[in-house]
Amino acid sequence: MNASDAPRILTTTVGSYPVPDWLAALPSEQALLDATRVVFNLQRQAGIDLPTDGELYRFDVNHPDTNGMIEFFVHKLGGIRKDVGRRETAAFRAKTEMRFRSKPAAVVTSAITEGSLNLPEDCARAASVAGGPFKFTLTSPYMLARTLLDEHYHDFEKLTLAIADALAAQVGELSCACVQVDEANIPGNPADAPLAAAAINRVLDAVRDGRARLPAGHHQTAVHFCFGNYGGQTIQKGTWAALISFLNSLHTDHLVLELAHRPPSDLDALKDVDARIGIGLGVVDIKVNHIETPEEIARAIERAEKILGPSRVRYVHPDCGFWMLKRSVADRKIAALVKGRDLYLGRS
Repeated sequence: MNASDAPRILTTTVGSYPVPDWLAALPSEQALLDATRVVFNLQRQAGIDLPTDGELYRFDVNHPDTNGMIEFFVHKLGGIRKDVGRRETAAFRAKTEMRFRSKPAAVVTSAITEGSLNLPEDCARAASVAGGPFKFTLTSPYMLARTLLDEHYHDFEKLTLAIADALAAQVGELSCACVQVDEANIPGNPADAPLAAAAINRVLDAVRDGRARLPAGHHQTAVHFCFGNYGGQTIQKGTWAALISFLNSLHTDHLVLELAHRPPSDLDALKDVDARIGIGLGVVDIKVNHIETPEEIARAIERAEKILGPSRVRYVHPDCGFWMLKRSVADRKIAALVKGRDLYLGRS
């Protein structure tokens, strides 16, 4: 699709897709590549403008509550020990803000390094079967830091920024159309907004710096926010109104926001998001099995544009990743997303 032919509101997915049964039963590098090809193809056949790779390689059967979005990263970073003993577990449980986790994802024992993390290689694997432009996702340094027991820095800010630097060292080499940073913790902890913004911006700035020579439209950045998706359940309390200054401080092209599962009043707060930042509108609820109709999705877009104004909504998407749903449900929600956008725009 040429840029001139693109609809003014694009469709995208947020990241994860249900691991196919056949991949879980017989995992291998070839099976992973084949499954990633399937995930891309089903999205493109449905009409998704900016698909994701499904994050199939991140799933960990020992950590199913967050689909590996934490452990995949922290267990590969240098300076971190993934084996957690009784003492570390007790110390982590004393951190009341993380009660939804029974133990830390890992223990920080020395200065954070890139370790064995290789995001460019993961992205290149996806690019080899993507069949066109796609979005690559990574977890926010702030969110990763919150899940760790720090026995080295003894300073949460230093730990968070060290993780940010390790991620930033790699993201400039990602071979994709858009890089998305995922953050599901700060919506419930707005007091940490300045630190979270500083860490996320280090990553976003590295994307731009490393890929500045690419053609226009090929160095997009996005930040995804939700109020938690722990085992398919919301775990953070808060409002978008408390986060507007934080959102406006981000060096991003657009936001990818949970809104289908949120009160309609949230849209009023988003009127104050800086005009330079495009808004991504969550119109598919991934916490229920109900398949939204195209009409429901079209009405959700219409309500948003009436409040936010024309041209403010740049993308429509699910609230979060699809990993906890059955494939039959996820696939129908993906198809409905495109049909609802097309219905709203009067596209045949």
